[in-house]
Amino acid sequence: MSNNTVEVEGVTVPLDHYIDGRRVSSETTFEVRSPIDWDNWKLAEVANGGQAEVDAAVAAARRAFPEWAALGPDGRHAHLTRLAEAIDAAVRDLATVETADNGSLYEAMSLRVLPRAANNIRFFADFARDRLAPETRTLHGGERNRVRYDPAGVAAVSTPWNAPFMLATWRVGPALAAGDTVVLKPPEWAPLTCSLLGDLADQAGLPPGVLNIVHGTGAGAGAPLTGHKGVDRVAFTGSPATAHTVYRDAAANLTPVSFELGGKSPFIVFEDADLDAAAATAAYQYDNSGQVCLAGTRLLVQHSIIDDFLERFEARVAEIRVGDPRDPDTTYGPLIHPVALERVTGYVERAFEAGANLAFGGRPIGGLYYPPTLFTDVPPDAEILHREVFGPVLTLQTFDDEADAIAKANGTDYGLAATVYTGSEDRADRVSAAVVAGTVWVNCFYVRDLETPFGGAGDSGIGREGGHHSFDFYADVKTVVERTALFSGE
Repeated sequence: MSNNTVEVEGVTVPLDHYIDGRRVSSETTFEVRSPIDWDNWKLAEVANGGQAEVDAAVAAARRAFPEWAALGPDGRHAHLTRLAEAIDAAVRDLATVETADNGSLYEAMSLRVLPRAANNIRFFADFARDRLAPETRTLHGGERNRVRYDPAGVAAVSTPWNAPFMLATWRVGPALAAGDTVVLKPPEWAPLTCSLLGDLADQAGLPPGVLNIVHGTGAGAGAPLTGHKGVDRVAFTGSPATAHTVYRDAAANLTPVSFELGGKSPFIVFEDADLDAAAATAAYQYDNSGQVCLAGTRLLVQHSIIDDFLERFEARVAEIRVGDPRDPDTTYGPLIHPVALERVTGYVERAFEAGANLAFGGRPIGGLYYPPTLFTDVPPDAEILHREVFGPVLTLQTFDDEADAIAKANGTDYGLAATVYTGSEDRADRVSAAVVAGTVWVNCFYVRDLETPFGGAGDSGIGREGGHHSFDFYADVKTVVERTALFSGE
């Protein structure tokens, strides 16, 4: 049993895989550095898994599956409630590590994001116990029709680096509540808080093999996992480009997939909107250095109000403070990795070449830090209007009327989210219906209800999760038809 750890800002973090309730090392490691000070802050050398570690984790999950499934929703609820409580107690430590690991604001992690992780576990445990009872109806011939949600098997979960711990629990929670066992592959750019999830599972008393964690790269550990014959469900959050590979690997075994992918979401402001509220929310799209798939990065503002909106928007952006995410005065921190900085810089340079006008920002400010950036007068075929930058770069377009707004909103291959600001409920209904998006926020943003479906259309994903929709995926949904008149009555 391995015991490789590192101290991150006073928090002890395990660096090895978590397989069958034990820490397991690998022959090789990969380096993790903090984006806060990339050149000078090496965080850790993390175990670099491959086929052998994936095979061991999947085998452990398969061994643990029958007993975990047999516990039923009540028995699993007790374990998962303890896991949620363990997460609640560890929020500050988790926030400390995640801030160092991926550059997210400590305040946001500790007060908002990581408490949601415990909520994810608790909600789905409650839902499975209290609201997933078999559905029963009587058919015309007198037969009884029952719908069961039976555990499916082993779920492979791959989580992204922009909120790794919370987004891991968004998938791990319903999978475990459904009675599946899980193999989790953390992101190689920010793996440390997901590694801590193994310790929290131990504290909660989860049986060995119910939750397994394999570190590694996408090619080294991710591909063997998503293409493994012993996996029954694949849940992936990441880029559309990577999803094509994951989909192909899973298809070889006809393994069902749930994908939450990128976005190029429209942020639509009509002339009857509350402009102060719209401008404040628009400036919030720079949150987490723009590294949020749901962000409304394409501002679409009705032509008649463009000057008024821009004045309010620029005033809000001027309040943003880019800096060390551990500082409570910082609004957002660094980009995650030099590759991310190169990607953002490339998109900005190509926008210049396409003839877009730079309103503000547009140049790195040292290290991995990048300022809020806005392009206006962007040619309609410019790449920056159609591809996800995943950085603090927005574009601004005007529209003439509702039809023009909808046409521009739907002018990409993505369909993850949309935000609409308007004073008209009728217009809100029409635009929400017409825009291609898995979620439409009207006069608000980033409000989530775990019971409602979440996912994307087009290049933004496959499937929906949340409430019943999660169990439709993580469970084997079975129909049992019984002619009860032939029962003996015993």
